[in-house]
Amino acid sequence: MVEPLAVIFDMDGVLIDSEPLWHEAEIAAFAEVGFRLTPEDCLRTTGLRVDETVAYWCEREPGLSRHRDLLVASILDRLVDLVARRGMIKPGVEGALDRVQSRGLRLALASSSPYRVIQAVLEAFGLDAFEVVHSAEEEKRGKPDPAVYLTTARKLGVAPEPCLAIEDSPNGLLSAKAAGMRCIVVPEPALRADPRLAAADALAESLEEVRPELWERLFA
Repeated sequence: MVEPLAVIFDMDGVLIDSEPLWHEAEIAAFAEVGFRLTPEDCLRTTGLRVDETVAYWCEREPGLSRHRDLLVASILDRLVDLVARRGMIKPGVEGALDRVQSRGLRLALASSSPYRVIQAVLEAFGLDAFEVVHSAEEEKRGKPDPAVYLTTARKLGVAPEPCLAIEDSPNGLLSAKAAGMRCIVVPEPALRADPRLAAADALAESLEEVRPELWERLFA
């Protein structure tokens, strides 16, 4: 039996209901350069870094490449504004963080979002419990590459194996599992049928279900 030592939370879609805001920002930014995205299209890149999301569509529509930097900047500007005006914390966040801390486990955040967005979210909702906050913008590759989780564990000073990741997307799940961590997924409704979620150690309807009896069972 491995004793859990740390819980590492994703941010978008886990702590804050920001996936619809990301989609809105992406759709508007791409529309400015004449490219139409739908909400269904946006699901393909859920969990990726913003630069990798832009690169994904540039590969499929080469004419977009000349707008790459503009698109990244526009999406981020729109997203930060939307978080400030309409961002909503996910149900059960405070309780989940309290349960982790009450068990004496280390607590960290590992996000695909750049630090600019992370800071906006943490400040907007007063989320100051995280011992380590790490963005995939520091890595060569974002999720589903495991680097963001491996670096977060290293910053905590723990091995990956006793870490539990809390994710919402298939890309985030694959990142955590590739890092050698256990992972509970609280999926967005539109992603519940994604076959990649079969790799999760557990699925939860909400953070209210992320309780010691669940995560301790995963490490038994």
